Amino acid sequence: MKYVIREINENEISLLKDFCYEAIFQRDEHNLVSRDVLEQPELRIYYENFGRPDDLCLVCEVDGRPVGAVWTRILDGEVKGFGNIDSRTPEFGISLYKEYRNRGLGTRLMKAMLKLLREHGYQRVSLAVQKDNYAVNMYKKVGFFIEKELEQEFLMMCNLK
Repeated sequence: MKYVIREINENEISLLKDFCYEAIFQRDEHNLVSRDVLEQPELRIYYENFGRPDDLCLVCEVDGRPVGAVWTRILDGEVKGFGNIDSRTPEFGISLYKEYRNRGLGTRLMKAMLKLLREHGYQRVSLAVQKDNYAVNMYKKVGFFIEKELEQEFLMMCNLK
């Protein structure tokens, strides 16, 4: 499978809403969360008004079509991100369409974003993940560690130095 990892094009930013939905950990594939959940303020902050100076996004393209994305934002405004650490630490979001998962593309996306964040001078990056999400192991493999254990989630960090 040939793929390309590249920066998101301006005309593709609307795809972040779909990728945000794909990033939601769905325990029961037969009882999916409604897409309406994306209108809640605590999820809208991950895709709305994307393109601010600290916003970064890479997409994975297969056969000319974006099939996944990894993006970071500093989410310390009135509504904070689930993985918010502070006003200098970007928060990580990543997802792939289901048919492109378990092929190593997510790991490649993550490594590319970690490299980009280092190039931009960030010291660390954070994310929040459900404790029973299979992606926890992928995050650990690319350098994230559990910073804090919450009731249902891990707050994970990756030092970029």
